[in-house]
Amino acid sequence: MSLHHLYLFSRASLRKSLTLMRRYLVNTVSRIVSMYLLFAVMFFGGQQIAGAAITRSIEGIIVGYFLWMLILSAYSSIANNITNEAQWGTLEQLYMSPLGFDRIVGVKTVVNVSVSLFIAAMLLALMLLTTGVTLSFDLLTITPIIILTLAPAVGLGYVFGGLALLYKRIESTFQLMQFAFIALIAAPVEQFAALKFAPFALGSYLLRQAMSEQKSLLEIPTADLGLLVAVGLAYLGLGYGIFRVIQTKARERGVLGEY
Repeated sequence: MSLHHLYLFSRASLRKSLTLMRRYLVNTVSRIVSMYLLFAVMFFGGQQIAGAAITRSIEGIIVGYFLWMLILSAYSSIANNITNEAQWGTLEQLYMSPLGFDRIVGVKTVVNVSVSLFIAAMLLALMLLTTGVTLSFDLLTITPIIILTLAPAVGLGYVFGGLALLYKRIESTFQLMQFAFIALIAAPVEQFAALKFAPFALGSYLLRQAMSEQKSLLEIPTADLGLLVAVGLAYLGLGYGIFRVIQTKARERGVLGEY
């Protein structure tokens, strides 16, 4: 399969995603507004309860909230795609595609995360306007950190995507995982070095340093960058491996087309 065909599919997937957002515009706007209102409640409510503490840590809260939105998108994208295709009755057709099911899932994940990144950037701008905070946006620094931090989320997405093949409806599990993600994003890796091996923890810490403390990629310790790469690839590879195992079991049970 040529790169041209992969490009055409990527473009079609992006167009489909944008079309669905426009078609269900009320739902799209409601999601954006609800995410902003959640932050506003945390910010203004936190100021009333612990004003000084919120003021001192607001940069980290904004960066963490921005990253949390991206992680949720990357994590839920695969399982949501599989669930939707099963509902529409097109899941088995994807397995017969010349592109291959794995490539299709990968491309759709990249497209969905890219769209979510655009939405998250809009919300980030609103958060900065609301709080009056200024952050650093050195793309050469924050782009690789974000990509590597999202890699474990994609790995987890593969695991739950595989579970969606077997058990179909697992949406309620997403809500439970959201709280775990918050804990990992806020993990104090500077105090407990072992937490650097947990997903998202080190990436969140480095992203806060890059955006809040204006550190460039060259100023970040090489050991931390190397560990970020290793952790990201390890969780991504492990998640994909589990997905392939569960996918094989789903085929053996003949439940790919069921919902």
